[in-house]
Amino acid sequence: MLDGEKAVISPEMLKPLIIRSLRRSNVRKKIADYLFEISPSGSYTSEIAYNVKTTPTKLIGAIRGMNSRYSDYDSLMSLNLVEQIEGGKHRDIKLYRLTDFGKEIVEGLRDNRKRF
Repeated sequence: MLDGEKAVISPEMLKPLIIRSLRRSNVRKKIADYLFEISPSGSYTSEIAYNVKTTPTKLIGAIRGMNSRYSDYDSLMSLNLVEQIEGGKHRDIKLYRLTDFGKEIVEGLRDNRKRF
């Protein structure tokens, strides 16, 4: 199915792409883990970067995509793991939180780690 110009892919078909994306980037994996820990709350860029011990630039690349280093189709937002939410009364602040689908994926990955 097409949604505008993007193809809509079911969550089940996305899972292998998500696993591949998280295995290829420790930054993406750490971001997903951190957002899982603070869920259902969200956080802003510099706080997430501080807690996962990376730079804000790398963090934004992992969340939204950034040219060749962090491809758009592998970004946490395009894989529907992370969403951007309003900053309350501070609308100029971008907050990010894990989606329900993202929570499901991170829980599954954590269960797999415990088994091995």
